[in-house]
Amino acid sequence: MLYLGDVFPNFTANTTAGEIDFHEWLGDSWGILFSHPSDFTPVCTTELARVLTLLPEFNKRNTKVIGLSCDSLTSHEQWSKDIQCYAGCNEDEKFPYPIIEDKELKLALKLGMVDKDELDNKGMPLSARAVFIIDPLKKFRLQLLYPATTGRNFTEILRVLDSLQLTDTAKVATPVDWKMGDDCMVLPTVPEDQISKVFPQGVEVITLPSGKNYLRKTACPKK
Repeated sequence: MLYLGDVFPNFTANTTAGEIDFHEWLGDSWGILFSHPSDFTPVCTTELARVLTLLPEFNKRNTKVIGLSCDSLTSHEQWSKDIQCYAGCNEDEKFPYPIIEDKELKLALKLGMVDKDELDNKGMPLSARAVFIIDPLKKFRLQLLYPATTGRNFTEILRVLDSLQLTDTAKVATPVDWKMGDDCMVLPTVPEDQISKVFPQGVEVITLPSGKNYLRKTACPKK
């Protein structure tokens, strides 16, 4: 079982961009690995197309994306034309991010990406809609796991990525429904006598019935 903060398991895989060593492929980038039940399926096609349109946003965040689907490379290459067409992209261009071949579900099973309630025509569990975020130190930072029948919200995935990258460099946490530029919460570990030094932009303490001063808001350190 993987825990947040663990080094994400390395693996080699055949992809539409050739064979990769996952850690080498990541280099010093953040990475998002997302899995799909199978090729030529409606929800998966909409998701991979959405990633195509969001590539400039991932690039701004020094983040590489890689998909996984439990079919062959030949199938992936044919399917990629449909994905580009649905996204409104030129289907004659090279598909811009890798899709991993995992027709025997070896990687999906190794990483716990399966949905036991959704079976293929052989009675095997389908790959679920997993999302893993890995940082440049190859640490496992976030997992989202959706059932095969529910498409993901990639706007939320970008939001979470922004939060992870911000809170790695600032002594803040991001509150409910936060998005980049919104006020943040001061970490409880920041002592009162350090507040003005750490947060020269100022801090607002929310008055609470308990009398405890733990809800401390500050402007987003990065906008």
